[in-house]
Amino acid sequence: MRGRRRHHSEVVGAGGRGGGNGGARRFLDAAPVIAGPVTRKATVMDPLSEAVIAGAPAADLSRLAPPERFVAAHLRAEDVGMFGGVVDKDVRKSLRVGEVAMPELAPDEVLIAVMASAVNYNTVWSAMFEPLPTFQFLRRFARNGGWAARHDLPYQVVGSDGAGVVVRVGSGVRRWKIGDHVVVSPVYVDDQEPATHADGMLGSEQLAWGFETNFGGLAHYSVVRTSQLVPKPAHLTWEEAACNPLCAGTAYRMLVGERGARMKQGDVVLVWGAAGGLGTYAVQFVRNGGGIAIGVVGSAEKAEAVRRLGCDVVIDRREIGIDDHVADDPARVLEVGKRLGRIIRRETGRDPDIVFEHVGRATFGISVFVVRRGGTVVTCGSSTGYRHEFDNRYLWMKLKRVIGSHAANLHEQWETNRLIASGRIAPALSDVYDLDDVGEAVRTVQTNQHIGKIGVLCLAPRAGLGVTDHELRTRIGADRVAPLARATVAAG
Repeated sequence: MRGRRRHHSEVVGAGGRGGGNGGARRFLDAAPVIAGPVTRKATVMDPLSEAVIAGAPAADLSRLAPPERFVAAHLRAEDVGMFGGVVDKDVRKSLRVGEVAMPELAPDEVLIAVMASAVNYNTVWSAMFEPLPTFQFLRRFARNGGWAARHDLPYQVVGSDGAGVVVRVGSGVRRWKIGDHVVVSPVYVDDQEPATHADGMLGSEQLAWGFETNFGGLAHYSVVRTSQLVPKPAHLTWEEAACNPLCAGTAYRMLVGERGARMKQGDVVLVWGAAGGLGTYAVQFVRNGGGIAIGVVGSAEKAEAVRRLGCDVVIDRREIGIDDHVADDPARVLEVGKRLGRIIRRETGRDPDIVFEHVGRATFGISVFVVRRGGTVVTCGSSTGYRHEFDNRYLWMKLKRVIGSHAANLHEQWETNRLIASGRIAPALSDVYDLDDVGEAVRTVQTNQHIGKIGVLCLAPRAGLGVTDHELRTRIGADRVAPLARATVAAG
């Protein structure tokens, strides 16, 4: 691996770049490795960035002008055709890190100095320019005119998670101020659209920040709407806080929210990809809500990780004979479904009440087959393919339901954040990379070599910063604050 991965477990201090193996170590090695001092790569800083890093008060931040340009991970429109005819669409080739222009601030927006961000699968799609180039989203959004026109640029700053400090507020902002520590939800809505007031996810203008918009979170600065903001949990580091919004909010809506599966105590919930970003939060919500979590994973290493989250039953996908091509053969779908069902009934006494779906084509037919009579399949994605094939008889004749779910509205994000801030739900962070090495971070997710979430240091000079309530962090306990880390991070 070319990039320098910052393990969340590394003990950090002042000084230069750390020693040790440059990114080759893997999660859950035989013993924790304490590296030397680790810091973000040296970058020329503007006065405002330096003040934010130093923890300057709001009055000082308000006197310092934002830079005209800033460092960001971005894609360029000129590269859209680069993967034509290529089998391995390696995202390291399309993701660039360099300076971009500072956008003007709209009245309902704030400017965030981004301390840390995280990688989601939508950045993988963006960087592969699939299923269509996201520059098409930017052009479509820009046709609304006004402030939306800013987003149609020959480059796109990507990233749909972030945590940082408010350094500027638009003229219409009421509830947030300079100096606030915030976490950014990826849900970008038009608060003047009527449907938004019933459910923010129902508005036709609802977009994914840093995927369907520009100025995303994998950068030193980002402009976001105030309807995207929640307070940063005080006991978490910047990178721990940054990794939560998209995946935790999505899992909450799917399982707990009124518009999802509405999980009850004692429900058996099958979680595909239980060791990934979505799955690790799903397992926690099931356990926190009194359910029985059945996790499917792809390796012994990942099985150990989800057991640390409290998963009741862990099934290796090799045990049931599933691969990415099982959906091509209806007979294999039934064979795998029957094998999986026998294991679940043996361990829990019944078929699953809910199936947590996001894998898509490879698993969807199995999900419809295996969920109990009258049960629910709730889906938010299709990482193995969008076109699903399943035997509809198992859906209609057994009165099963399929619920489509997407991200989380602001109320659901606040409820998710409340559970995280109380220590009931833990960050799924396992590894941390420098922004300079974001291509390596996204490649890790693209090739499914990650566990939980991958964090990215943006303005934060090192991992472990940002904690303002050390007492709460101590009371919750290191093993519960960072259950997927190999050892305790030195939080400052």
